[in-house]
Amino acid sequence: MKNKIVFITGATSGIGLGCAKKFAADGYRLILNARDEHRLKEVADSLIATGAQVLTLAFDVRNRDEAAKSIEGLPEEWKTIDVLINNAGLALGLEQMYKGDYDDWETMIDTNVKGLLNMTRLIVPAMVERNRGHVINIGSVAGDAAYAGGNVYCATKAAVKTLSDGLRIDVADSDVRVTNLKPGLVETNFSNVRFHGDTERAKTVYHGIKPLSGDDIADVALYAANAPAHVQIAEVLILATHQASGSVIKRKQ
Repeated sequence: MKNKIVFITGATSGIGLGCAKKFAADGYRLILNARDEHRLKEVADSLIATGAQVLTLAFDVRNRDEAAKSIEGLPEEWKTIDVLINNAGLALGLEQMYKGDYDDWETMIDTNVKGLLNMTRLIVPAMVERNRGHVINIGSVAGDAAYAGGNVYCATKAAVKTLSDGLRIDVADSDVRVTNLKPGLVETNFSNVRFHGDTERAKTVYHGIKPLSGDDIADVALYAANAPAHVQIAEVLILATHQASGSVIKRKQ
């Protein structure tokens, strides 16, 4: 047993859930965060049934006060967080920017950028003080270049890359490591959320291609976390075999 602690935001579905399962199977203790307390308990119960040690914290990463209160209130035996996975994030809408929805923009920026900053600010200082820790940010291929309709979402994921690079510079004199994972098409509830619950439209995103799964990204996250202490996996782009970039996808008819 590693007895290390991993803190995962957005842990109830998709990549976050994949990470929870993979890290639990590898012997990590889990602190799982999400907004949906009921779903969080379901996930925790299923992992505890496999022998995992799990602590849940239900709060919205956008809410700095809630986040701070939850983290400050951690039991002593759960305070030493070895790995932080900033996974909570979302895309909303696919409109041209000049037709975009203000509320969608604010939600994406507040979650994808400010939420990541909140968690980093609350957890990383203790890592630096201990001279040990690892931050894994879930970015996106969308952060490399904009695609049609992606505008603000792409900008938030470009911010994740820049923030990851900046943090890596800031902690370079310590043993804290920083990784930015950049998935392409991953079949989760991502598209369902983007299209505000339009399941049929969401299905078209993955038509004609075998997309990645949350577990695929979790495999890479676990590899990065378990690399030797002198090895820092700084950035990884993970694409489905028939996806060449954020906008080039070869679909079978």
